[in-house]
Amino acid sequence: MKCPKCTMDVRDDAKFCGSCGFTIVTAEPVAAAPTQPIQPPPPPVQQASIPAGGSFHFDSDGRGQGSGYSWTIEHQGAFALAVINLAPEQAISAEAGAMVSMSANVDLYSEMKGGVFGALKRAVGGESAFVSTFTARGGPGEVTFAPGAPGDVAGIEMRGQAFAVQSSSYLAGDTSLTVDTKFGGAKSFFGGEGLFVLQVSGTGLLLVSSFGAIHRRVLRPGEQYVVDTGHLVAWEAQMQYQLRKASKSGYFRSFLSGEGMVAEFVGPGEILIQTRNLAAFAGLLKPFFPSQGSGGGFSFGS
Repeated sequence: MKCPKCTMDVRDDAKFCGSCGFTIVTAEPVAAAPTQPIQPPPPPVQQASIPAGGSFHFDSDGRGQGSGYSWTIEHQGAFALAVINLAPEQAISAEAGAMVSMSANVDLYSEMKGGVFGALKRAVGGESAFVSTFTARGGPGEVTFAPGAPGDVAGIEMRGQAFAVQSSSYLAGDTSLTVDTKFGGAKSFFGGEGLFVLQVSGTGLLLVSSFGAIHRRVLRPGEQYVVDTGHLVAWEAQMQYQLRKASKSGYFRSFLSGEGMVAEFVGPGEILIQTRNLAAFAGLLKPFFPSQGSGGGFSFGS
């Protein structure tokens, strides 16, 4: 390099010029800033495709508030118990025989709702002809409900909706709800579910029970889904469905498969399904129960 003052040639690493004595100041090399790797843009967030329906509103903690009462589902699972705490002079309706316990000040009143014809429809549909109403008199009271078979209980907060409920799955509900037995025609008859199904409509608490756990299935518009009739708990009343044999190849193949009639639903809508079939369970136990023989004694099936 050259001296900045006298322009004489000097070594690159010289500190001063040997000709004129000028002190040479060299600039410190500036380290290059490390280059940051270019991050690819994040992939677009895929929005979950939420099926239409989802109208059954459950409280995730198994408790809630109603008009003049609060409710809790205890021991959820195989032996669930619904506990209703009533404010003074408030009431809750339930299926006859569903009560487990109650406070001494709770008044029980049973009546044939819908008159004689309504009671007859309920009886033909497999229900009790009577509906029980529990009212707390003179102060707050508690009443508890449970189904006859092992299984879960779910509290549904209805919001001006209408649901079809299998008769054996209805447990209790707000007194403001309308519970009617609807004629199901030959569809229900051949499905082994009786001629009638319950239609529950209105706003308030609806308690349903199941044999086993409750599985929810939401259908998209136009989606078809098949459920064994013995596993149905409830579905949206406006849903289209038809009952048919399990196998489309014929009744004989349906019989060989061990399946009977099924309900084929078309979405949109939501279905509640119980994970166990009470009739099938009873069939499993039948060989273990004694049967009366021709000789008057008892014999056990193999």
